[in-house]
Amino acid sequence: MDFAQRLALIAPVLLFSMVAHEYAHGYAAFRQGDPTAYQLGRLTWNPIKHIDPFMTVILPVFLAFIGAPIFGGAKPVPVNPRNYRNYRRGDIIVSLAGVATNVVIAICCVPLIVVVGLVGQQVPELLRPFGVLQQMLTVGIFINLILAAFNLLPIPPLDGSHVFKYLLPPQWSLQYQRLGAYGFFLLFAFLWIGRPLLNIWLSPAYLAVRVATAFVSPYMLPNPFDA
Repeated sequence: MDFAQRLALIAPVLLFSMVAHEYAHGYAAFRQGDPTAYQLGRLTWNPIKHIDPFMTVILPVFLAFIGAPIFGGAKPVPVNPRNYRNYRRGDIIVSLAGVATNVVIAICCVPLIVVVGLVGQQVPELLRPFGVLQQMLTVGIFINLILAAFNLLPIPPLDGSHVFKYLLPPQWSLQYQRLGAYGFFLLFAFLWIGRPLLNIWLSPAYLAVRVATAFVSPYMLPNPFDA
């Protein structure tokens, strides 16, 4: 698969997954009493509202170009935890909403692959377009499970940090939250030097991907990119 094919296959799935993740944060915040995302026009499925030039476009395209694992992110949805009816519960729910949404998307991709495969096997004219669709859904399983696991890392500003802080003693939690000012530097440093630990952290997601792809393999149509 060349660069253009790789990008065309992955980009729509990655963009949809990131937008769904951020929308889930905004919607969960709205349900918890915080209208900030709604008032700022971010409680929307319009991808343009969620695109960050570097994280959503430049970084994923560059990684796809060099053949590296795709990593990216959308513009974070603004929330104000002070508006939550219950601060602690609201913070946890809103933080985990994006992760839960990615898991749900990955799960939904499995029966969709099966249905698309069964229809494609009966209608030869649909073999190629449905083959492409299956490949995108397969990518959807991988991307969403990896996004979910990655966002659970207890490194600010990732979602997992908003849950992990409540597991610490108050003084430790306060010091831990102050790391948020250096969050992105810590994250990129971890991605650069902590790859073995990251692989261990992501291993349950990799296992889930393998189980899901093994389940749908009997229903897979010929890969049009191999033709």
